[in-house]
Amino acid sequence: MELRQLRAFVSVARVRSFTRAAEHLRIAQPAVSIAIAKLEGELEQTLFSRQGKQVALTAEGEVFLRHAERILAGCAAAGTEMAELKGLERGEVRIGIPPMMSSYYFPRVIRDFRLRYPRLQFSVYGEGAARIQRMILQGEIDMGVVAGASIPRGLQSRLFLREEIVACVPAGHPLALRDKLSFDEFLGEPLVLFKQGYYMRELIDEMMRRCACAPEVVFETNLFSLVRSLVREGVGISTLLRMVVVDEPRLAAVSFDPPLYLDLHIAWKADGYLSLANRSFVDFLLERTEGLEGVG
Repeated sequence: MELRQLRAFVSVARVRSFTRAAEHLRIAQPAVSIAIAKLEGELEQTLFSRQGKQVALTAEGEVFLRHAERILAGCAAAGTEMAELKGLERGEVRIGIPPMMSSYYFPRVIRDFRLRYPRLQFSVYGEGAARIQRMILQGEIDMGVVAGASIPRGLQSRLFLREEIVACVPAGHPLALRDKLSFDEFLGEPLVLFKQGYYMRELIDEMMRRCACAPEVVFETNLFSLVRSLVREGVGISTLLRMVVVDEPRLAAVSFDPPLYLDLHIAWKADGYLSLANRSFVDFLLERTEGLEGVG
């Protein structure tokens, strides 16, 4: 059993395609097929069921995937730790950040971190909260920003910021003159929503479950900038973080009654190895937010 076989197996298992796995690994597709065939021969098990172009893990494949991911994660951690022990000054931070935060909060954080650690590489993946959590658990990224009061099982985290969630309305909207509004009043307006998988959508869905009314959803998107633009053009109203709205002259931020706050955590795989570069970023982020109200 070789590491290249395990890498091929895990890649096919994740993307459910030999062709896309080959593209991800940057090798020819026949090489992937040969690696999987050899692996199945050594294990004397069929790991994938193949029906035309459809590829799915067998029950045996599901079991083996857990072991393969642990082996590859252990090898990667060993290589990173050995490099650090030799005093390697280079490293990479791979982090998932929801689009709203990557646009408004993290650019300055990343800039200042790069000024302190200019030799470290930084890769940002803009995804929704649910996707970020999966990417961390699957080892596709080292850590990510996750939202909410409860952290999914398998992740370790630190709270670094609490920000108010507000109703975002056009500056000329009647609600723009209000200091606050109820959830029912908010749901009575045409709504522009994020798609499933984003924390803001989960919040609205929870509001809807508690409300007896039938809200009018006029548009759904996973593009944060489009949500803001559609609200600005009067298509509907939405929820955004206060930091996103305050500097927009054509938008108004109205607090909810009772007020809503979003807890933001930096999270990583609980049983994984967090490299020196990633530990440095966590420490830097917590250092910047130390003393802010609501952060513990």
